[in-house]
This record gives sequence, structure tokens and C-alpha cells, in this order.
Amino acid sequence: MTNLASPSEQNMDIIVPLEQEGTKAVVRSWLKQAGETVAQDEPVVELETDKVVVEVCAPCDGVLEVVMAENHDAEPGALLGRVSPGDVDNTDTQSATQTATPEPAAEIRPETPTEPQFNAERRLSPSVRKLLTEHKLDPGGLVGSGRGGRLTRNDVVVALARQAEAPGHAKTPEQPAVSGAPRVAERRPHSGMRRRIAEHMLHSVTTAPHVTAVFEADFSAIIAHRKKYKAAFAEQGVNLTFTAYFVAAAVEAMRAAPEVNSRWYDDYLEVFQDVNMGVGAALADKGLIVPVIRQAQELSLLGIASRLQGMTEAARTGKLKPNDVQGGTFTISNHGVSGSLVASPIIINQPQSAILGIGAMEKRVVVTEVDGVDTFQARPHAYVSLTIDHRVLDGSQTNAWLSRFVEVINDWPKS
Repeated sequence: MTNLASPSEQNMDIIVPLEQEGTKAVVRSWLKQAGETVAQDEPVVELETDKVVVEVCAPCDGVLEVVMAENHDAEPGALLGRVSPGDVDNTDTQSATQTATPEPAAEIRPETPTEPQFNAERRLSPSVRKLLTEHKLDPGGLVGSGRGGRLTRNDVVVALARQAEAPGHAKTPEQPAVSGAPRVAERRPHSGMRRRIAEHMLHSVTTAPHVTAVFEADFSAIIAHRKKYKAAFAEQGVNLTFTAYFVAAAVEAMRAAPEVNSRWYDDYLEVFQDVNMGVGAALADKGLIVPVIRQAQELSLLGIASRLQGMTEAARTGKLKPNDVQGGTFTISNHGVSGSLVASPIIINQPQSAILGIGAMEKRVVVTEVDGVDTFQARPHAYVSLTIDHRVLDGSQTNAWLSRFVEVINDWPKS
């Protein structure tokens, strides 16, 4: 039977994922160029939000048509491009790479940088090839964080930053001061992720009235418990961190003030049964990402520690999936790992109603009653804070939640 369908009817659309957790996305880079052949499920374009970089794959084998340009805002469901079904020529990537090098080679001037020899299997995007060529960087010595070990633009940027910090690397010359103005060392363009973070933070502080309460917790009990069971957890391939205890204690504290685990709407308050715990993970100077441990109320300490380990590793290697950072109902910011004692207010991760802050642990002299006598003891203490949306919560609920959280940490059973 003759196929009467027109070529346009056979095209398959590439669209922006519908689930973006309320954040904006931009087209970060096209991994394949218009007119190139692509394979089904091959990553063809990267989208960037304030939380994660998402790869969107080709829906079928065929030839790529690019509709949305790089750096363009990508709304959920928007059309990114199309694929015209057809046979994939496996030599396309190799031929595209070869044609990118000017021919004949004899005409290349000595000062003109020649393009590095690329491995076609790594499927380098045009922006990655351009960066490598401009900086004469060999991709063979770089480790890719993309799917299947593919080299991403961020991998190259990180490599260049490390190269710039190496001893003996030429630095930007200082500029003379003009009319008392400070000298500029360098100008760094904002990354897409940093711009999205800025927008998200500004939205939060202009939407919710932030109020912070601060308590103090004694870590003696969880230190003793961790010392006793850390090796047993390690035998099961799980690293027992203090953050696992914080997650478990936060889950228990929800029983004292369930409204902390909620979302505000103009006409009602939505209180969640599931505690989907977001835990902030710093990505060096690239920003902060918040992977989510779903239904934390159903997990044991071992289960929490295991989930934390997997999420943290995925965040720091750029392998988080969009679903890994969506659906959070409460967030923990363990800012004390970088040394701060108190951070206030910690900006609420909208549209949540509160965020917990954990300060750095340090030994402090405290008065402790022993056999009816006050004694001075050095104890490992830390400040813990709860920043709330004052539309949702009042002081009594805030203090009830923190009181229970501190009680669980202070009185953690030894076995």
C-alpha cells in the first residue's frame, strides 16, 4: 500500500519536558547541528534551570531540524526542534568533525589554531568543539560528565578554570585606576544556572515574609551513635553522615508541627502526608542544587543514609535527573559544613513553607546538672535554625518544631 502521509506529517517533535518544578529553563546548547542525522534516544539538546542541566533526546532516527535557538527561554511543552524519520548515517558525526578543519592543511597559517582530533563516539557539541579549538585543549585528557561519558561545555569550562589557577599561568594584567574607581581583575559572565538561582531567590523573598528562629543542639548522642555504627553501615556500602540524622530528626519534628510540611495557596493551605526532603548540595562555585529524598518518613536511618549517598554523588557528577530535584516539601541547608555558625535568614525554597539550617559544630562550655550538682562541661554543640513563611506559620509552631527536632538530636538512643 502506498504511504500517502506527507513528510511534515512524519516529523516527530522534540519538546521541553513538562515538569520543571516552577523554574525557568533556557536552551543551553545544541549537541547536534541542524541537518545532522541523529539516533533515537541520543541526546540532542541541553536545557538548564536553576537546579539541573537536562538532556533532551531524539524521539526517533532521522535528520534534525532546530527550531529554538541557544540561550532562548524554554517554557514547558515548547517546541525545541523536529526529527524527520530516516536512516541514520553513522559517518555523519565523523564527517562533520572532519569538515570543521580547514583544507587543505598546507593553507593553514602557523598562528591559526588547528582543531583537535575528536573522538566521534563522544558526540561533541558545536559549543564544546569551539571552546576546545579556541583554547587548544585536547579532549582526550578530559573526563566527561554527560550521559555515556560525553564531554559537556561545563566540563571544558571547569578544565580551563583549573588551568588558569595552575602555577605559572599568565594572569590578566592589572588595569590602572581611573578617578579613584577600583581596578577590575576580570569580568565573569553569569552562567545560566546562576541567573536562574538569582531569579528564584528574589522570587522567594518577595513572595514570603521570612522569619527565623534559632535553637542550640547537643551532638554528643549522635556522635556516639555514629561512632558505634559507622563501620556496620560501611560494610553495606553506605556512608553514615550527620546529615542522615538531621533528616530523620526533621521527619520526627513534623509530627509536632505538620504545617511546616506544607504549601501556601491564596485560598487554602496544602499539608503533605509525605515528607519529601530536599538536601542542599554545593557545586563549588557553580551554585547549589537540591536533590530530593522522597517519602523520607518511610525510611530507616540506613535507608536515609543510602539515599543521601546516591543523590549527593549524582549531584556532584552532574548525573541528576529532572525527577531527582522535583516534588520537595521541605529543605535542609547544612551550611555549617563550610564553617558558618548561623545563617539568617536562609531563603525558603519556594513554594515550600520552611527551611532548616544546620550550623557548624564546635565544642562549647555548658552548664550540665550531674547528680543534682551544676557542672561545667565541654560539649559538641551547633546552632540550628528554622526559617519560616510567616503567612503559614507562627512562632508557637516554629518553636514546637525546633524543640522536637533538638530533643530528637539530643536524646538519640545509643542502640
